[in-house]
Amino acid sequence: MPTVTFEGEEIDCEDGSILRDVLLEAGLSPHNGRAALLNCRGHGTCGTCAVEIDGPASEPTSRERRRLSAPPHDPDAGLRLSCQTEVRGDLTVEKHGGFWGQRRVESSRD
Repeated sequence: MPTVTFEGEEIDCEDGSILRDVLLEAGLSPHNGRAALLNCRGHGTCGTCAVEIDGPASEPTSRERRRLSAPPHDPDAGLRLSCQTEVRGDLTVEKHGGFWGQRRVESSRD
């Protein structure tokens, strides 16, 4: 059973679980500020659930690649959409600043 580590919390989940669902079910959010209310609800179209991950996960979907190729995201930033990412083993997840989580240099959440 994989463990997701996020904001100091460790969450056990089933292999293949969608990362966004794992976080939300644990009472944690992959969104910053108002993006928790203003998001696409897991359809991979808004990009507000972008996170940095370290560990085994599914390959990016075409929808995810498309969204992360459009501003304010940068396709070379290495971020993933938590709503499109399947957990495939122990993961460490970090949320960066900015409405979309695209500001890698900031450590505080907006």
